[in-house]
Amino acid sequence: MDHDDTDNDADTRDTRDTRDVRARVLADFEGRWRIERRITQHDGPPARFDGQAVWSPEGDALRYVERGELRIEGQRAMQAERRYLWRADLSVWFEDGQFFHLVPPGGGDAAHWCAPDAYDVSYDFALWPRFRVVWRVRGPRKDYTMTSTYAPL
Repeated sequence: MDHDDTDNDADTRDTRDTRDVRARVLADFEGRWRIERRITQHDGPPARFDGQAVWSPEGDALRYVERGELRIEGQRAMQAERRYLWRADLSVWFEDGQFFHLVPPGGGDAAHWCAPDAYDVSYDFALWPRFRVVWRVRGPRKDYTMTSTYAPL
């Protein structure tokens, strides 16, 4: 019997890709996450934020609440918190009901204009369930990059 090694190699090779490369949906974010954030200011001291984010059900949306400690070089550490509402289409809204931005389900770029400042963001879901969000903020009195890494708890 003639044996073809190439067929055998294909049968025994592990071709599983453990990355979850599908588009994100709102339910993917529900739960508790660890956040590590680094803030690099163009002409100011570096800062870091370490804390937790929780996406919890609120009607047909998820309420996002992050809490943690903000440390700015040369200053005392302080407690920090922010809140948003995430809707099923991955739109993100401020607490006052104003639209913030739309998260690209497959990862990628989005933006928010808050005169006179421009907020450009990039979502990277390539290593899901860990993901990274990078904000580049520019304006007359703002010039910083904020990189946040999220990991499930």
